[in-house]
Amino acid sequence: MLRSNLQRLLFRRFSHTVLGIDLGTTNSAVAVMGSDKEPQILENEEGKRTTPSVVAFDKTGETLVGLPAKRQAVVNPENTFFATKRLIGRKFEDQEVQRDLNNVPYKIIPNTHGDATLSTSSGKIITPSEIGGLILQKLQKDAETQLNEESIDKAVVTVPAYFNDSQRQATKNSGKLVGLDILRKDGIIAVFDLGGGTFDISILEIDNGVFEVRATNGNTHLGGEDFDIQIMNYILDTFKQETGIDLSTDRFAVQRIREAAEKAKIELDHADEIEINIPFIHEDKHIKQKLTAAQFDEMVVPIIEKTIDPVKRCVRDAELKFKDIDEIRKVVEELFGKKPSTAVNPDEAVALGAAIQGAVLSGQVKNVVLLDVTPLSLGIETYGGIFTPLIPRNSATGVEIGVYQGERPLVRDNKHIGQFRLANIPHGPKGTPQIAVSFEIDADGIINVNATDKTKYPEDLPHYGKPNSVSIQVTEVGLTDSEIEKMIQESSENKKADEERRKYYEHASRAEILCTDAENAIELYGSYMEEAEKETVKEFIAVVKTMIDE
Repeated sequence: MLRSNLQRLLFRRFSHTVLGIDLGTTNSAVAVMGSDKEPQILENEEGKRTTPSVVAFDKTGETLVGLPAKRQAVVNPENTFFATKRLIGRKFEDQEVQRDLNNVPYKIIPNTHGDATLSTSSGKIITPSEIGGLILQKLQKDAETQLNEESIDKAVVTVPAYFNDSQRQATKNSGKLVGLDILRKDGIIAVFDLGGGTFDISILEIDNGVFEVRATNGNTHLGGEDFDIQIMNYILDTFKQETGIDLSTDRFAVQRIREAAEKAKIELDHADEIEINIPFIHEDKHIKQKLTAAQFDEMVVPIIEKTIDPVKRCVRDAELKFKDIDEIRKVVEELFGKKPSTAVNPDEAVALGAAIQGAVLSGQVKNVVLLDVTPLSLGIETYGGIFTPLIPRNSATGVEIGVYQGERPLVRDNKHIGQFRLANIPHGPKGTPQIAVSFEIDADGIINVNATDKTKYPEDLPHYGKPNSVSIQVTEVGLTDSEIEKMIQESSENKKADEERRKYYEHASRAEILCTDAENAIELYGSYMEEAEKETVKEFIAVVKTMIDE
């Protein structure tokens, strides 16, 4: 729940029209909350309800965005940029970027910081974020035309549910709600969102207008583009086998084949067999190939299998079983044991959800509440190097203290995201200070950590009755999607060994505290003990400390 002061701030910020924008990998859409309190998709300049996420620079220097850019891609492949959302926030050396180098006709190069950057044939450098900005400008202009408003400068722009905190901060995301049209009754549903370039699975529970995200998982480099690439490679390989000609280095040919692959994928959705025809692909050679639905299903099995583990993890994190899901095609149906709901238009659902979230933030809609979750556990370092989770992954969002993110029991295996010091703690035996640490994740996904000294001091100490607390804000976590997936996988693979190490460190920490207590007792009450007794206790302390050090 938003705090009242945060609500007032948001109401002031969004006191007029708020657009809901789905900045997708393949297509984008824009929506707005209508006067009838129903979200509506706005058509673009070409009269379409979705806009291709494509930007091109022609020979005259003109910038083309959307459908005009997509239409000229075949004759201008090196300067037509698509699927660039997959590159946002990535380093050039990332495995996902290296894999894409051979799958797109345009150049991807590293900038001075090692980030994945784009280059036109003339050498002009442009970032993936700038491509996204041009698409947003197009959507904004089309919305202003449709709504007959001179200027609209407020919007909720969605990002994949499984983006890490730094990616959310960079995109200035205000919230995401997918699968709007199927959220009309109470129950538990799974939203399986396999988009153009990203895959999200979310488990939601709906109760009287409250939409609680029980868990979320996914893969930010998996989507429809991968299906296109599989068909494209099939066409290239088949043509090479038939003619001996390798077209993979011909950017113009690859672009034509890629477009044909996307068309074939769509046609196979309602046909058992289709024919792919591309005339004069190389001099006097043509492509004329048949592709069956069965062949397509077989070639995309590796992609589909990549969605299964995130779904299983998501259901497990939500503390549910597959039979508990009320609403959820072949793999999904087999996994959940029931037919999925297909009433929602996947190209429009995210933008509609963003429009609703914008209306909620502006106060236009008051009967809908979205309770979101964080994708990785958040915790602090406690004595002995133990990682103590305070907000487990998929929890609701809403001294030297190290703040960490991850799933392993020891801090050394997790990601350090912040550090702060709670000063003015008086000296005392180990374990005496009582420090309360709280985490809060606000509507923008920013982490706020607060530490307060709760120790009850005697009245004769200067610390008695004086409040003592400190806070920090963590805005850049810096985890890539591959790091997130790796951390969760390592947590599962090392569960047994981690548990043994955790128990060892806990016992060692407890033993060290007992040694300190014994030393303090000797110092305070040694006069009541025999020298032999004191020496015996000291010998035991030395033995225990040696064991701890070893």
